[in-house]
Amino acid sequence: MNSLFPMFLKLEGKRCLVVGAGKVGEPKIGGLIDTGACIHVIALEASEAVHAWARAGKITLEIRPFAETDLERTFLAVVATASRELNGSIHRAAQERGVLCNVVDVPEYCDFYYPAVVRRGDLQIAISTSGQSPSLSQKLRQQLERQFGPGYARWVAELGETRRLVLASDLDPQRKRELLHSLASREALKAALTEESAKDEAANDAANDAMNEATNDRRVTA
Repeated sequence: MNSLFPMFLKLEGKRCLVVGAGKVGEPKIGGLIDTGACIHVIALEASEAVHAWARAGKITLEIRPFAETDLERTFLAVVATASRELNGSIHRAAQERGVLCNVVDVPEYCDFYYPAVVRRGDLQIAISTSGQSPSLSQKLRQQLERQFGPGYARWVAELGETRRLVLASDLDPQRKRELLHSLASREALKAALTEESAKDEAANDAANDAMNEATNDRRVTA
């Protein structure tokens, strides 16, 4: 078996079709919403969350059977119906049209797999077992979520802003590279996370003080 090629796709403005909107299709639709894709959902019935996304204008939802013409001008298709026969026919139709297709939980009908993902702001860590063991992917994701805490989101955002300033500066290229490498060092990360932890602790202390003060005021007026 050939190795998979890992990459992150830009879906903004691209038409993405999802067939099926139940408990299997719903998280797949949800995963596409923040990408900026034009999401078109076809299903015989849909969960309340999917209906809510449609009402909010985040997706286009049609309650009807799938038709092969739904694949026209489509970049990517996700199939999540309960019918293996229908899933197979949609996959074949997608292949004929050169549309990337993922039939959920059927590896042989997948041009791509959904990885287990750790998200910390702009930092994304994706784990895949090439469809061999989604359970292992999920366990590794949980381990990485503990290792890469929420503080990474703010740090990565600050790194991006600082990087833009460094690249726009008049420093020579070698000095720019040195600065960028030092900013992403373990020491810089530790300092940033320590500072954030101190800020969070101070915020919690302030909130507790405010709560205690409010409680004392109520006791005085009672």
